[in-house]
Amino acid sequence: MKKIKTAVIGSGNIGTDLLIKSKRVSEIVDVIAMCGIDPESDGLARAGRLGVATTSDGIDGLVGLPEFSDVELVFDATSAGAHARHNEVLQAHGKRILDLTPAAIGPYVIPPVNLEAHLDSPNINMVTCGGQATVPIVAAVNQVAQVEYGEIVSSVSSRSAGPGTRANIDEFTETTSKAIEVVGGAQRGKAIIVLNPAEPPLIMRNTVFCLIQSGEPEEIRESIRAMVERVQAYVPGYRLKQDVQVDRIDEGAPVRIPELDRKFTGWKVSVFLEVEGAGHYLPPYAGNLDIMTSAAIQTAEALAHG
Repeated sequence: MKKIKTAVIGSGNIGTDLLIKSKRVSEIVDVIAMCGIDPESDGLARAGRLGVATTSDGIDGLVGLPEFSDVELVFDATSAGAHARHNEVLQAHGKRILDLTPAAIGPYVIPPVNLEAHLDSPNINMVTCGGQATVPIVAAVNQVAQVEYGEIVSSVSSRSAGPGTRANIDEFTETTSKAIEVVGGAQRGKAIIVLNPAEPPLIMRNTVFCLIQSGEPEEIRESIRAMVERVQAYVPGYRLKQDVQVDRIDEGAPVRIPELDRKFTGWKVSVFLEVEGAGHYLPPYAGNLDIMTSAAIQTAEALAHG
């Protein structure tokens, strides 16, 4: 089976988890180089022990490594602000990019929803951890009933939110909200992230609300269950916390939705999820990292097959 030679930009939590997954899980993704900006980072140290070429001089150092000429695909696990320059440099060298920041320069990709549509793109955006967890559910509802409004709330442990995640909070909400519409199919979308400081750390939790005018409750539930199984194929810790709720909002008690600028009557679909990580680098409570890196590995493998 053909392997795809890759590099990782960023030696923090996400970049290091990508590195570990490439060595322990994937038989196709081969990380041969990693760059960061902290010479003392754990990620660069681990990469060195695994025989991966490393540099602490960032993107310029990566380009200067002898191994760079063999790289076919680069994972960017830094920040939305840094990605703009990384994209410019990598495009100039003819390298394909999987962007794990919310920069959204390339098209949004959620593997179980629209992966096949963007395999030819030079830059693919993996949206956000919240987007990877929740947009599949919005899309599942939209497959059987038009979603007028989709709202998601992602709660992650503050321990699993590194400097890059914290620097990208605004971009997270904007990119995830847009992905709810562009990939999920909702007419309007809204995203909220919560960094939970609780000790011991809590597992990633996600709530998805969809408003629809009409639909068959059991058909909606079945579509969601099928989508959950598709995500579980590459994120085994992804699961429903309870049965999907489909509730009628009648004209006697309409709900006012500011984003729709009107009162809504119809049906509300409520889905409650949790994501337990595989524990490859950070503990299992960090499902937000696991679903992001797992989706990126899944996408890279599809690119190799293509």
